Amino acid sequence: MSNIHSVMPSILPVLPEIVLSIGALLLVLYGAWRGEKSSEGVNLGALAFLIFTFFLVVTQQGKVTTLNGAFIADNFARVMKALILIGSAATILLSRDYFQRERIDRFEYPLLVVLCTIGMMVMASANDLIALYLGLELQSLAAYVIAAFHRDDVKSTEAGLKYFVLGALSSGMLLYGASLVYGFTGTVSFPGIVTALHGATSFGIVLGIVFVAAGVAFKLAAVPFHMWTPDVYEGSPTPVTAFFASAPKMAAMAMTVRVFIGAFPDVTAIWQQIIVFVAIASMALGSFAAIGQRNIKRLMAYSSIGNVGYALIGLAAGTEEGVRGVIIYMIIYLAMTLGAFAVLLSLRRQDRMYETIDDLSGLSRTHPVLAFCLAAMMFSLAGIPPLAGFFAKFYVFAAAIKEGLVTLAVIGVVTSVVGAFYYLRLVKVMYFDDARAPYEPMAPGLRIVLGVSSAVVLLFFLAPAPLVAAAGEAAKSLF
Repeated sequence: MSNIHSVMPSILPVLPEIVLSIGALLLVLYGAWRGEKSSEGVNLGALAFLIFTFFLVVTQQGKVTTLNGAFIADNFARVMKALILIGSAATILLSRDYFQRERIDRFEYPLLVVLCTIGMMVMASANDLIALYLGLELQSLAAYVIAAFHRDDVKSTEAGLKYFVLGALSSGMLLYGASLVYGFTGTVSFPGIVTALHGATSFGIVLGIVFVAAGVAFKLAAVPFHMWTPDVYEGSPTPVTAFFASAPKMAAMAMTVRVFIGAFPDVTAIWQQIIVFVAIASMALGSFAAIGQRNIKRLMAYSSIGNVGYALIGLAAGTEEGVRGVIIYMIIYLAMTLGAFAVLLSLRRQDRMYETIDDLSGLSRTHPVLAFCLAAMMFSLAGIPPLAGFFAKFYVFAAAIKEGLVTLAVIGVVTSVVGAFYYLRLVKVMYFDDARAPYEPMAPGLRIVLGVSSAVVLLFFLAPAPLVAAAGEAAKSLF
């Protein structure tokens, strides 16, 4: 009994990951036993486990490290894990109707999403370089498979292959950077790295940080490691694209903040230059490259690149206020993205999906509620007050200006104005172009996701305090 009592405190911080892992194993067994008939049961089971894990995460308290310091459960990890679980659960709701209609409704998909989620949760709680890499690879391997989930579609297969090849390259770069950091500090633990550096750096450490930043930038889809994003977003099945644009983005940003603030807080001047460059390049490319896009999924890919740039402005500040801005930005970005993809997945007519900007022509006359919700998402992404997207940008810009990064904030504002052009073009097409034949009614799962996302985007300004306070507590736990 004494052994059990001594083990329990070390298990409790990892309980959400353990529960989700047991859930994945049970769902595998159920799927293998029931075969093709198990799809609906596995979908519901995966959703139930994700929701249960969400409640486990939000009820945890305190700041605890376990597994010999490799795993940390603090407020920052809890907030990011909650966002990851919301993104994954929403993806399963978005995908059910699509996969049934495309006749690729197999039980492996929700399973892969659950496995991907476990990896993402480990990324958010990693407190050393090995735990970080294990979480990253678990997430990545599942993501490569679901990108190519539509096996009979050449575009989907191509998307999976591109993602795999470039993802393997980025993992190698991250691992090389991690090995350099380990070689020059003698430890893989984030607190150990802080102690070993004492604010002093060598060329080897700088090189290690550069390679780690390169690996991290790929997972964020930040410039100059963004090249896979438009092709993978366009080629993957649309619910998979919605997944890539939501939950993994939360995990990648959590990993980025955890690495730079957790392991290198005393050498901010070195990595700040990298983050500032990546942020400016991502905002610029995301804003200008999206202008010529006609496919909505490709447009959302460039939009996600730009949004990562805005979020990184908060990290570049390197302060508690900056990290709070990053967290608020990711919360609001998750709502905007899921809402936009819920609308995109509802553009179906006679078993055919539509995904170009022209397919939105006159949507306000045939589907006024749908058009209003998508317009709200676009105005919010453009950063127009009083919608949530305005506050997202406000918090990161304010943190940057407070730290003297005025030029970075100004560039952010300018690229926001450029980006507004292609967001507002979608609104113009919906409200001023000639109407086309109406689309089929929305599936229940799409309605739930769109309803919740629209509520967050439209009503955030009425009661921002709870989310801002939660983000503030999360940021405080890192400093």
